[in-house]
Amino acid sequence: MGEQFEYKTAPDPAMMGDPSGPEPSRRGFLFWLGAALNVIVGLLIAVPVVGYIISPWKSGGWQKWTDLGDPTRYPKGQTRLATYINPFRTPWDGYLADTPCYVRHMDSGEFVVFAINCTHLGCPVRWFPESRLFMCPCHGGVYYADGSHAAGPPPRGLYKYQTRIKDGQLQIKAGRLPTLQQSA
Repeated sequence: MGEQFEYKTAPDPAMMGDPSGPEPSRRGFLFWLGAALNVIVGLLIAVPVVGYIISPWKSGGWQKWTDLGDPTRYPKGQTRLATYINPFRTPWDGYLADTPCYVRHMDSGEFVVFAINCTHLGCPVRWFPESRLFMCPCHGGVYYADGSHAAGPPPRGLYKYQTRIKDGQLQIKAGRLPTLQQSA
């Protein structure tokens, strides 16, 4: 009735193959597997981040000259809403890469291009030709026609893009929002 089994404390060396090396532990295997997976995930995160940081130096910075079209589209003495495509768009940007700005053609023939963003919290301002004012609907910021601060919480006037006319096209230095250092 009872066959007795003999329990061995170690596996049979004949079944193990070459018994000269130590047997790998489960803990050691799982440690190295976890370390390898962490390295793979770290690389998957680091490669796009490093590419994002390096890309401005490869392309000459975060700003490029961008066309706003024929200067005759903007009559003298008027301010018009214009749109340009962000030169640093990505495939998933869609219509969000279309960036609005205000183009003012001065009586002197000069062009001044304002960012549409309020300098208080970045809400889009609107141009009201009747009162010749830019107004922010979010917190009541008001700007004069030349972009200077008139009233409300904004700490300064509207940001201005650098402009030039090249090959018969009005161009602005676009990419990121212009700041005071870039506007001067």
